Amino acid sequence: MQVAPYQEWAREKLGFEFSNIQLLVTALTHRSYVNEHKKSVSEHNERLEFLGDAVLELVVTEYLYANFSEPEGTLTSWRAALVRTESIGEAGDRLGYEPLVRMSRGEKNGSTRARMQILANAFEAVTGAVYLERGYEDAKVFLEKTIISKLDEILKTGSWRDPKSHLQEISQRIDNLTPVYKVLDEIGPDHDKVFTLGVFVGDTLMGKGIGPSKQHAQQDAARAAIAAYAARSSAGTNVKQID
Repeated sequence: MQVAPYQEWAREKLGFEFSNIQLLVTALTHRSYVNEHKKSVSEHNERLEFLGDAVLELVVTEYLYANFSEPEGTLTSWRAALVRTESIGEAGDRLGYEPLVRMSRGEKNGSTRARMQILANAFEAVTGAVYLERGYEDAKVFLEKTIISKLDEILKTGSWRDPKSHLQEISQRIDNLTPVYKVLDEIGPDHDKVFTLGVFVGDTLMGKGIGPSKQHAQQDAARAAIAAYAARSSAGTNVKQID
């Protein structure tokens, strides 16, 4: 296989070349690709993902402990927001390695949620590869740039909070109403359902969410509603602050 694109990506996005480029190739190899190429490929990224997950959690935990004096529960919520699938999947998207990810034809045509999960898993695997190639300090720098740098935005928007609880606080404070979630659509077979839910405040549809479970779709809808309240506040249609 051609390894030059992997080294080029590493130089551009990480600032160094891998002495063992196979580490990076493996980090970007999904299990499904191995299943389709058993004669030529034997290793996928799940072991590196396991390692990278531990490095990610340690770096984030260490940073929060060293820089903030909030109680454990608050720091745990902040950490969860930084390392959740959506956050690290988005970090992977920004790094632009998706064209290098080796996966099956079926996975390439999967849902948006499945794509984000693959990108998130690959991000953890790349973290593991950086740790093995360059050590803890360089892995720490990589994560500070790609993950921890998003902390200010997370704190500003309040997205570290449980979105359903946060929305309920906002809707009760501003509209004196409790949000209600309703299923708007569900498609797919029982083992692969996709749900679309709406969250209503009174008679107003404040947000829609889509997900592989009703709970996931509710959280997605709650985030959309929180954003709608924030936009309403910014536009001056409601003077009460969203926090």
